[in-house]
Amino acid sequence: MADPRDAKPWHLSGNYGPVADELTRFDLRVTGAIPPELCGLYVRNGANPKSGASSHWFMGDGMVHGVRLESGRAVWYRNRWVRTTKLERDLDAMDPATMMDRTASAANTHVVGHAGRILALEEGHFPYELSRELETLGCESFGGRLTTAFTAHPKLCPVTGELHFFGYGVLPPHLVYHVLDAKGALVHSAEISVPGPTMMHDFMITRDHAIFMDLPVTFSLEKAIKGEVPLGWDPDYGARIGILPRMGDNRDVRWFEIDPCYVFHPMNAWVEGDVVFCDVGRHESMWRESMNDFPPSYLHRWEFDLSTGRVAERQLDDVAHAFPRVDDRAVGLRNRYGWAVASRPGEEPGFGAAGVLLKYDLERGTSAVHDFGPSAQPGEFVFAQASDSAAEDEGYALGFVYDKARDGSDLVILDASDPSGRPVATIEMPRRVPHGFHGSWIRD
Repeated sequence: MADPRDAKPWHLSGNYGPVADELTRFDLRVTGAIPPELCGLYVRNGANPKSGASSHWFMGDGMVHGVRLESGRAVWYRNRWVRTTKLERDLDAMDPATMMDRTASAANTHVVGHAGRILALEEGHFPYELSRELETLGCESFGGRLTTAFTAHPKLCPVTGELHFFGYGVLPPHLVYHVLDAKGALVHSAEISVPGPTMMHDFMITRDHAIFMDLPVTFSLEKAIKGEVPLGWDPDYGARIGILPRMGDNRDVRWFEIDPCYVFHPMNAWVEGDVVFCDVGRHESMWRESMNDFPPSYLHRWEFDLSTGRVAERQLDDVAHAFPRVDDRAVGLRNRYGWAVASRPGEEPGFGAAGVLLKYDLERGTSAVHDFGPSAQPGEFVFAQASDSAAEDEGYALGFVYDKARDGSDLVILDASDPSGRPVATIEMPRRVPHGFHGSWIRD
């Protein structure tokens, strides 16, 4: 009988397990036809510990997987580790010294394009810049002006081209709001007062506001020093949402108390008159007992009336979901459609379960489903517009899908206006692409 102590943890098993090397392959095999208007790079980040082991899925070294599309061809696939000081020096992500060294990023959570640059992100440290071929160019502090961490979830304003972001910290300042202008220069930084070191994974913008979620998952430096997991649910911390005008500072924040919960990922936010609307993936709590305590997320809508102080909340869907996204051109504006992944009907929800893609129609209160099959495990999907003048769902949804039956992965392209139909194109990857976190479609 096998010794249970030899069993690998879930985040190192199956398609969560790391791959051991880097590949470059050209002219990938395609089923269907890649739309010729898709010219650019699809790239997705994830945790892939170079040593083969890590204490938690969130702690592995960042590895980006990218596919270049051009003229109806899948020109190349590349996977590359982000060569950070953490990777090069084999640093422990949970060591307090690593947490405090802003260059020692895992760079494993997201990858975004802004001002002609590609940035690999992880919320506790500085970004790392990548080339168009996914080679690491170096750590970025914007001429030394950035002194805090850089969130893994910045928000690019489709109207101004500004990149809004924030940094949180275990030590003061616990929260700082930043803005890069359309050319990539850091033009605004403002410390925002919060009661303590809360884990603020994501945030939102509207056309007029930045929105912060001050929720009861907090850090304990004392636990980190002892070698214990430093994150956990704090029932005494409270839960509130901070709304401030763009380019505002701490004097301008309006705080609204809400029922305790946790949000990793909002879908979007917008403003109508005096009311700010936020659609979010709401978990009832997070990590109450351990970091394996992970309640499901359901789509909720918050409403904050800036004139009366009224707060309202309602659940929009009863299907547990992950990785909500919208058309990037709708960020901070009223969106009709949204995308997320969910467990396949009849499947027990959980890591490694077969999954489907959901397309929400928030005006009609309906959703469409793309079922990839009984052995398929999709990751996050992103929207790629068909043209500069395309409507909100006129384009394509792209994402990696792992097929457990053949232990292989594809980049799947769906018609965003008819996501339940057959894929427009399926691009076979030359290797298994491990489950990861977030990515982007970066147009030429």
